[in-house]
Amino acid sequence: MHKKALMGIGVSLLVIFAVLMAGCVTTEDDVLVVGIDGEYPPYSYIDETGKAVGFDVESIQWIAEQKGFEVEIAPTAWDGIIPALLAGKIDMVYSGMSITPDRLEKVTFSNPYWEVNQGVVGKAGTTATIEDFEAGKLVIGVQRSCSADQWMQDEFGQEKYDQMVKDGKIKLYDSFPQSMVALEQGLVECVIFDDVNIETYIKGNDAFQMIGVIKTGEVYAIAMRNEDTDLHALINEGLAELMASEKWEELKLKYIVTE
Repeated sequence: MHKKALMGIGVSLLVIFAVLMAGCVTTEDDVLVVGIDGEYPPYSYIDETGKAVGFDVESIQWIAEQKGFEVEIAPTAWDGIIPALLAGKIDMVYSGMSITPDRLEKVTFSNPYWEVNQGVVGKAGTTATIEDFEAGKLVIGVQRSCSADQWMQDEFGQEKYDQMVKDGKIKLYDSFPQSMVALEQGLVECVIFDDVNIETYIKGNDAFQMIGVIKTGEVYAIAMRNEDTDLHALINEGLAELMASEKWEELKLKYIVTE
């Protein structure tokens, strides 16, 4: 057979192999990099020893152990976390990420595992109401690019939202804790964020009080690249096993604030 023909067969086999491997994830000896928001208690945060902990962190570690792969937890700036996923810097986002139409255009989500609403919190003694918030009468602090930020863009309308940012009526912060520090310092009159996170943050702290909760019915899920179809199946399988296990109840008791 001619050398060119042999080369042609070799190239064809490589192409076929690449097609067969598309969408596959091999977990043997693999380490999957999990992107988290490192300032997102109780779901994902860095403790006083520098270790990544939280409801979501322990969840993926349990899934990895059961399904036979390893994970590396990678704290990542929230407004750049999906770009990091799409660029291959991380393999999934498991950090209280709400399913939104905008995100669905870019990534594939696992089955949902948690439901949240948006909470609005103020300083202790505030007379502000949820109606004041919804009318745009308060100076609002929010983490940029989070679902609360996106909700305000939809609720107020993009033009009004942009004007409120320009006028300083909406102040954007890199993390939820930063927005709460701004509230404590009087730089904003309220903060909007996922209700569970707010409740965790203000538990036992008399400096803050809930103004109200907006029923948005958001659900958290794990974000992955669209083409990683085998990973989708693996994570959904592991998530279902976790939610049916005693470990799930242990994690809820350990991390989630409930009435």
